Amino acid sequence: MSSMWPNRPTTVTLGEPVWEIATLFPGQGDWSEEEYFALQGNHLIEFTDGCLELLPVPTMTHQLVLALLLDRLAAFVRLGRRGLVLFAPLKVKLRDGKFREPDILFMFAKNRHRLGEEFWDRADLVMEVVHPDDPNRDYVTKQVDYAEAGIPEYWIADPSRKVVTVLTLREGAYAVHGEFGLGMTATSVLLPGFAVIVSEVFNQDVGE
Repeated sequence: MSSMWPNRPTTVTLGEPVWEIATLFPGQGDWSEEEYFALQGNHLIEFTDGCLELLPVPTMTHQLVLALLLDRLAAFVRLGRRGLVLFAPLKVKLRDGKFREPDILFMFAKNRHRLGEEFWDRADLVMEVVHPDDPNRDYVTKQVDYAEAGIPEYWIADPSRKVVTVLTLREGAYAVHGEFGLGMTATSVLLPGFAVIVSEVFNQDVGE
């Protein structure tokens, strides 16, 4: 197995103890941004001040919710040529030493200078689908992170509660624009006219 670091051992001998293999990688708190970007694999990994944060594997429900929100937002943005909508995996730099991978992210065309091949410099709107293993990650941790980064709007779609929460930035902190449940329509402050029927988000018919 080849090492991804040029200044570290290049091979691991068959049968080598796992703890020795682990020494090929920095310890938590010691990762550099360069080493973080050099990671390869099929996992979503976020980065905070030298520490890696491995995200849970998305469920089918997570993917269905994400796909519908992405479809609705992309269609709205495309219609008015308002900017660019993309989805994870794509790193977003919130500040030096902190990178997140929102499920969905949007940037206005006027801010295209903040777009990059490896990562975006913040975003104008982000969406997260709540994973049942750690709801506080999206409701608490990322709410603080995105607010500190100055991201104007944050949508949280929670399949377990079947609620879409829309947060809008006011004086450096998020205020609740609305908590939209089944039978309601979630609306945006940042993008007037953009709306999503919540029942369509959570009660999708996958066919026969």
